[in-house]
Amino acid sequence: MLLVILIWGANFSVVKVALRDFPEVSFNALRLLLSSTVFLSAMAVLQARSLAGRRPAEPPMTARDWRVVIFLGVIGTGFYQLLFLAGIARTSVANGSLIFGCTPVAVAILASIAGHERLTARRWLGAALSLVGIYTLVGLRAELSSRTLLGDALIFGAMLCWSVYSVTAQPLLKRHSPLIVTGLAMVTGTVLYLVVAVMPMLQTQWSQISPLSWALMVASSLLALSFSYIVWYTAVQKIGSTRTAVYSNLTPIVAMVVAAVWLGEQITRTQLLGATLILGGIALTRGSRD
Repeated sequence: MLLVILIWGANFSVVKVALRDFPEVSFNALRLLLSSTVFLSAMAVLQARSLAGRRPAEPPMTARDWRVVIFLGVIGTGFYQLLFLAGIARTSVANGSLIFGCTPVAVAILASIAGHERLTARRWLGAALSLVGIYTLVGLRAELSSRTLLGDALIFGAMLCWSVYSVTAQPLLKRHSPLIVTGLAMVTGTVLYLVVAVMPMLQTQWSQISPLSWALMVASSLLALSFSYIVWYTAVQKIGSTRTAVYSNLTPIVAMVVAAVWLGEQITRTQLLGATLILGGIALTRGSRD
């Protein structure tokens, strides 16, 4: 999970640079297409190894399992990507980071409602401390006003989609591998996204996109989507959705450092204080075994 956070934190700068050439919707459509191709190929290899007797066969997908997978694809890939891109275009990065800092709390509440995990006082304290750190890191500079209200609402919707995505998958991961669950959800969500992305892709001037931006798109797809989604679901399978979600609070810290080194953005004392609070909250939550 720490490697995933490094990838997702760096991905902010990767996407920012690539979008100097790429239109947003076309960029994300290509990322999803490539990632879906990788997942389909990996699942085909997995199936071939099972048929050859080199690994245990995957349990068959029931009708209920398929309904859950389709829901995961719609909510965690299709709607999440649409809401996130639309929100970022209509609000500030500070607002978006602050709102996404609520992910661990949303996941913890949803997991408790679903009966997957019990919320202890220590986990609540860790989540609260991390939220204070998120606010210190980006919230003090956030612009919460009527001018960004629509974008803030869209980002909040994207955060809820990701939280539901994480919690809903947990029971399914007790019977199926993270590769199968993630791959099928990714393909389903990509199909939904492409319905919206067809026209923007036809209007894109592909010849004007630089080789660097193409390389960044491929790296973002293979690492931030394909690899990281599998690791995320594996962590949900092994340690639960609540403790997995807490790691996402590290993303703004990594993003801040990478942006400082790559894009020359300044790191302030207030940001360092926020990073310290976030790390303290993660330590509290991760250390809880109750």
